[in-house]
Amino acid sequence: MAKTKVVRIHKFGGPEVLKYEDMDVANPGKDEVLIRHTAIGLNFVDTYHRSNQLGENPPLPCVLGVQGVGVVEKLGAGVNGLKKGDRITYTGLRGSYAEMRTAPASRMIKLPRDISDDLAAAAYLRGLTANYLLRRLHKVQEGEMILIHAAAGGVGQIMVQWGKALGANIIGTVGSDAKAKLVAKLGCDFPLVYTKGNWVEKVMEITEGKGVPVVYDSVGKTTFMGSLDCLSPMGHAINYGTASGPVEPFPLQRLHKKSLTVTRPTLATYIASRSDLEAASNAFFKVLREGTVEVPVAGRYKLKDMVKAHKDLESRKIAGALVVEP
Repeated sequence: MAKTKVVRIHKFGGPEVLKYEDMDVANPGKDEVLIRHTAIGLNFVDTYHRSNQLGENPPLPCVLGVQGVGVVEKLGAGVNGLKKGDRITYTGLRGSYAEMRTAPASRMIKLPRDISDDLAAAAYLRGLTANYLLRRLHKVQEGEMILIHAAAGGVGQIMVQWGKALGANIIGTVGSDAKAKLVAKLGCDFPLVYTKGNWVEKVMEITEGKGVPVVYDSVGKTTFMGSLDCLSPMGHAINYGTASGPVEPFPLQRLHKKSLTVTRPTLATYIASRSDLEAASNAFFKVLREGTVEVPVAGRYKLKDMVKAHKDLESRKIAGALVVEP
């Protein structure tokens, strides 16, 4: 049994509960592979798992991280379609904060030669998220006006670029003038800084009082009720993240006047089947390959520095994608 360095938690809490430790790695069992990570994704959902915000209560100690890129080192019994040395990427499997790990072979996606390890680590989960939000949950139509909160974030930047390629007109909220300039360069038609005036009023002004048919809200507590106010009749409020905290309970009657719909989706549902996982992966690799979406790496961290990485992530001062080096 080999040893590996991991970052795990023994209790839920703030970044300080993250511990850099040694752990045994078992040989892969049936339908499993042993992976040596070459790059690890750092995503906001990792902070939810660290604090148990989602109430999933995994057994402790628990290795965090849900996204990784690496090389297949060993195959378990019954594994087909993979071989030792294959470059792979995956998401949705907790335990990626590790130099090595075992994982189900059925959730591995072979990485195309023209997609680098760093790019996959920075973008894969975010790209699959953007794919289902823009192309499945609410299929963006050409000429449609959409509102994207946290437009300068890791998912937000991808959504701005991809949404623009789909023909949308985009309103994006951001936290600073610098971020407003950034998203404007990516194709955001109307960057709005949260702290400068009433962003709800500005959205309604931009849309001439009509509102938008869809709001993509990854911020949660501080923006969601305002998001409802921005919607046009029969509009769709999608809360796919809670960077400012969970959305507080509200009366269902609040949706009645304009026949609004509210969704709290998760990527896991949209890639649960192998066919959906492959289709989503291929769609995202395609827009990367074509240059429709570009994902620069905004920051790099060593695995041993995950306390700092989580603090930086939660500060929301970094615009873009982050990568962890094992």
